[in-house]
Amino acid sequence: MLRQTNQQPITALYPRLSHEDELQGESNSISNQKRILETYAKQNGFSNLRWYTDDGYSGANFQRPGFQAMLADIEAGKVGTVIVKDMSRLGRNYLQVGMYTEMIFPQKGVRFIAINDGVDSAQGDNDFAPLRNIFNEWLVRDTSKKIKAVKRSKGMSGKPITSKPVYGYLMDEDEN
Repeated sequence: MLRQTNQQPITALYPRLSHEDELQGESNSISNQKRILETYAKQNGFSNLRWYTDDGYSGANFQRPGFQAMLADIEAGKVGTVIVKDMSRLGRNYLQVGMYTEMIFPQKGVRFIAINDGVDSAQGDNDFAPLRNIFNEWLVRDTSKKIKAVKRSKGMSGKPITSKPVYGYLMDEDEN
């Protein structure tokens, strides 16, 4: 697909944070990802920066508003480069991430960079990217199992499974 010649291609900066990632603290926060992405883009001469942000969306689901807006701009031939902090920010379904990074982005002439994973499609040395995708999908499934086990255990022992009581109830301070 031909790009518009009167405008410089967009450099898409894509931070994503799920509720599970939020538990890991500042290292994965949206503000930290934005700082990393912007610093990298500026230090490496990228311009026409545009943010496509998904805060509170799981990487297992690709129907995220920021991601869909970025895809629409890619389909329209407006995006030249996509930059993420690491592969897991793009998504945690290894088949879908692979479809985008190995098929769709190259077909559309889009360069893909995952800063912390050392992935840059312009360099051609991304042999371990598929393995990272598999690990990222496994990680989300493993985390989900652990969270469910903790909630099940709390529920079975009569402890609250949420941090806030259900509407209309109060937390018993003597039990906590």
